[in-house]
This record gives sequence, structure tokens and C-alpha cells, in this order.
Amino acid sequence: MAMMSSEAANSIRTLAHGLRRGMEPLRIAGGRMKLLSPFPPQFSGAYATYDLAVAAGRPGSKIGFDHEDLTDVAFERMCEITPWDYPVLFWLSRLLPEIDLLVDAGGHMGTKFRAFRKLLPIESEVDWVVYDVPAIVRAGRRRAELDGLDRLRFVERMEDAGAPDLFIGSGLLQYLDVPLTSLLSRLPELPKHVILNKVALRQGPTVFTLQRFEDVTVPYQIRNDAGFMAELSRLGYQMMDRWTIPTLSHTIETHPELGASESTGFYFRRP
Repeated sequence: MAMMSSEAANSIRTLAHGLRRGMEPLRIAGGRMKLLSPFPPQFSGAYATYDLAVAAGRPGSKIGFDHEDLTDVAFERMCEITPWDYPVLFWLSRLLPEIDLLVDAGGHMGTKFRAFRKLLPIESEVDWVVYDVPAIVRAGRRRAELDGLDRLRFVERMEDAGAPDLFIGSGLLQYLDVPLTSLLSRLPELPKHVILNKVALRQGPTVFTLQRFEDVTVPYQIRNDAGFMAELSRLGYQMMDRWTIPTLSHTIETHPELGASESTGFYFRRP
């Protein structure tokens, strides 16, 4: 079989690229049409700020997670260890001798505490403080008391968490309504260690979209990668590890031209 010449291969690649570019306006138009659907996709809309995303929420839809009737949704499933938990478990196991107080920001009703205690001796060695919205904090306190989890504490204000050795944000950042640096600065002093997981990043400008869970709508932030790294660097943090979670990459279906996000985890440390 005769091999294709490099000139012919280049011509085919050029033609394919031209066809893709020609289809792009149709793909974008198709995405925008989904905004009008009575059954919108999981991710829809693209906004420059958190507040603009909130304002675009559909009338009658609950916004955010601060609702009493949502606290038990998927609780048992969230207490299970998932594949993307293992990098966090690895670093937590290495850091445990240095950790007396840990803040789990966006930690729901202590779901990571409940999951990780199956593999690590955190119940006896670590004071675990969950920071979350008021409805979840109230429900978490009740459930922890019923379950006799004395080392699990809940706060509505980051200022009340104490001075942690380790800050964990697993699945927090895409839903956070303030910059991470602002949240960390509310602590009495910056923690030496920061572990972040499931951070949604992209190479272009930061964008907010709306994620829908049945009758709940939540602003979802996809951060600019370089800008996010610069934020942590300005606080004196050095990146020690980084990992990706391909299965949690998302595309905003109404804005396909923005491309897919990258779901990423990190371990940062201050000297």
C-alpha cells in the first residue's frame, strides 16, 4: 500500500480544520438554543461574576445549598470513599503527625471525616472542624451528636474555626462565593498546609455558569488556571503536588466554544 505523502496529509488536516471552523457557528447556535429549553442541561449560561449567575437563576428554583430540605440529599453516598479521594488520603496520611486541628471547608455534614475514618486514625488524633452554610451546619451538629462524634465540630463563620494546621477544600471552590484567599484570611493565621480537590480550572478567563440539581440551581465557578495559582503564591504557598480528575471535567452545553474544564487537585505548603 502506497504511503500518503506529507503534502497530502497536510491538505487533509487543513480541510478538516476548515470544516470544524465552518461548523463552529452552528455548534454555538445549537448550544444557545438549549437556554430556551424547559429541561435545561446540567450546566448552562456563562457569566462574568457570581452575582450575575445568581440573577440568571430561574424563578422558583432554590439557589445554593442553604436549605433545610437539602441537607440529607445524597448524604450516605457522600460518606463513601471515591477514586478522587485517594490523593487527599495520601497527603493526609503523610501529614497527620503535624495536624492537631483541621478545617474542612464545604465539608457538608462531616462526610469526608466519616469516609476517611475508615482508613485513617483521625477520630482519635485530629480535631476536625467543618465550615459550611447555616442549614448544613445545624443538620451536621445534630447528626454528629446522635452519632457520638466528639472530634467533629461545625462552624458557620470561618473566624470561629480556630487556627488550623491544615485546610481542606474538597469540592468547595467551584461553589465558593468569595475568593479562596479571602476565606483563608478570615482565619487567625494562615494554615501551613492546604489540600484542595475537584477544583474546576480553564486556560481562558474565569467564567461562572449555573449547575442544576433537580429543583436546585447553584452558581459554579471555573477559574483561570494561572490566576488561581498566582493567588496562592501571593499568600506564600508553594505547590507540592497536583493531580487531575478527567471524569469530573465539564463542558457548559449552552456555550460549547468555551471548551471543557479541568478538574484538578492540589497540595500547597507554606515554608
